[in-house]
Amino acid sequence: MEDATGLLHHLSSLFGGGSVIEISAAAATSFALIAAAEIGDKSQLVCMTLASRHRPLPVMLGALAAFSLLNTLAVVFGVAIASWLPEWVVSAVVALLFFAFGVHALRAPADDDDEDVEERSGHGIFLTTFLLLTVAEFGDKTQLAVVAMSSTHVPAGVWLGATLALVTTSALGVLAGRTILQKIPLQLLHRISGAFFVALAVFAAHQAYSAFIAG
Repeated sequence: MEDATGLLHHLSSLFGGGSVIEISAAAATSFALIAAAEIGDKSQLVCMTLASRHRPLPVMLGALAAFSLLNTLAVVFGVAIASWLPEWVVSAVVALLFFAFGVHALRAPADDDDEDVEERSGHGIFLTTFLLLTVAEFGDKTQLAVVAMSSTHVPAGVWLGATLALVTTSALGVLAGRTILQKIPLQLLHRISGAFFVALAVFAAHQAYSAFIAG
């Protein structure tokens, strides 16, 4: 029991404290960033494909489990990086990552997201969804963005916002299906996402400069 209590205390300290305002700000920022990046991405297409053939509830539960696991790993890794490296180094790396993501999104071709998603057989739709999304999103730009954000923002807020964003985009795919993407130009969404990444890169670069001068 003591070991379990100690483990919970350690995990809770890893995710950090932060005021309600700080957690809310981190959650809102990560929600907007991840949601903009994920519209029309692989994870949403996976949910669309599976939900068109099976009941939506197991698909959504599988998506929720996969995103919770992936974001937990990303946040823990981001917090660990922040504790090992000086603040200015972390902020500089975050700025470079966000800038690279932004440029990639701004230069994405219009047909970049029109890829086929192949359904795999498995032991139930929940497990199929969980495995597909875990494989599709592991090491993806959104998980790297969560790692980067959790190293400079309140980790609990980043985890909450990122998970809600991924679940929301998946729910849109499940409920509205592929038709919603035929009415929204994906290239425009990529441009918005790219501009948001670049703006955050500038902010992180300013933080890196300030931390370097202060240090």
